[in-house]
Amino acid sequence: MPPSRFAVPAEVPGLAARRIAADILDGVLHKHRTLDDQLDGAGAHPGLKSLADRDRALMRRLVSTILRKLGTLGHLLSRLLDRGVPTDAPRAQSALLIGAAQILWMDVPDHAAVDLSVRLVQSDRRAAKYAGLVNAVLRRCAREGQGLIDEISPQTLDLPQWMLARWNAHYGEATARDMALALGHEPSLDLTVKSDAPQWASRLHGEILPTGTVRTLLQGSVTMLPGFAEGQWWVQDAAAALPVRLFGDIKDKRVADLCAAPGGKTAQLALAGAQVTAVDRSPARVARLRDNLTRLALQAETVVADAAEWPAEAASFDAILVDAPCTSTGTIRRHPDVAWLRQEGDIAALTALQKRLLHKAANLLKPGGTLVYCTCSLEPEEGEHAIAALLASESGLRRAPVETSEVAGLDDIITADGDLRTLPSHLPNADPRLGGLDGFYAARLVKS
Repeated sequence: MPPSRFAVPAEVPGLAARRIAADILDGVLHKHRTLDDQLDGAGAHPGLKSLADRDRALMRRLVSTILRKLGTLGHLLSRLLDRGVPTDAPRAQSALLIGAAQILWMDVPDHAAVDLSVRLVQSDRRAAKYAGLVNAVLRRCAREGQGLIDEISPQTLDLPQWMLARWNAHYGEATARDMALALGHEPSLDLTVKSDAPQWASRLHGEILPTGTVRTLLQGSVTMLPGFAEGQWWVQDAAAALPVRLFGDIKDKRVADLCAAPGGKTAQLALAGAQVTAVDRSPARVARLRDNLTRLALQAETVVADAAEWPAEAASFDAILVDAPCTSTGTIRRHPDVAWLRQEGDIAALTALQKRLLHKAANLLKPGGTLVYCTCSLEPEEGEHAIAALLASESGLRRAPVETSEVAGLDDIITADGDLRTLPSHLPNADPRLGGLDGFYAARLVKS
């Protein structure tokens, strides 16, 4: 029997992944939605449910590669387009970015990258008229693209200029360039294990970092890896695992974890034997924190509240962790959308919140207690400057400098004042995928 002329044609392999990638890119670049919001939870793209694991991984890699190389791609397309990227059809822009990224940095045949990008614009009413343009530009990209990139310094293009200028001023141009270069590489998967790190490093084909974190290049769904369902480890960047170490022995001590979700540091505190109260203002994030603790078979009291306004009893905790909301510029290697969603003006509002949280923590801390403040930001206002201001206004607090022995001998991550400051370029490796750290700041204070 001949097929019906009304039959729906079969989906071209790989097209769905690219269509969803285009939607998510549009969400980041034009609607200011985070990747986390579009990939997980209630706000996730509805098409993700029907994607096979392989296509889901391809989609994620496409999006992250484009966001890491966005400045370079913009420069390249401006060289290949006489009249610039079409502004009346976002799907045409997305198709050009997706095609060029595959041609230049991914293991996709050029002809497939071009063909699927053309199909992407053909399936969009506003963009269809640009199918010929997309075809021509991407074919030219395959011929000339690498040569055009070799003429420039991509690491200076792939960050917003305001951000790069700030890093140049604070860290020096050479360090800022190394940081930008490190952000251009897809990072490894870092895991904090509950026990027996050598066994898990072997089972997960990884290595143990000096700090005890297991680092692996395994790809795919984290939930399918050995040990996940059994609660033997959790995902946590090696730098993010350092601030809790600054408390020392906290067994049986009352510890408050302010702004705690999604709970990696809460889990560390609980594993160390502390009586933890984890506070976060987001009900959804607290629910996720509870789920994580259940999987890990760890205990903590959870509270849904604005930590800065939390009506807890004064001077009631032996130790307090303030993992403060911040611009998150230190996490760009794992969350490349942050570079393009944050604005320099965001810093002032966040530093005001950080100040409130620090003064609240100082009030909740017992005499002789320890306060650890940390942010995953590379901006000094959210780190060094915040602690300097606190010490100037709270005479009952003093800094307790971090010792090299507390951070596995990594003396280059300790500042002259004795605080912790990790950079994306720290912990280098011959394989750049196995090197680097998130950018973190942490200071340890003691109440007299």
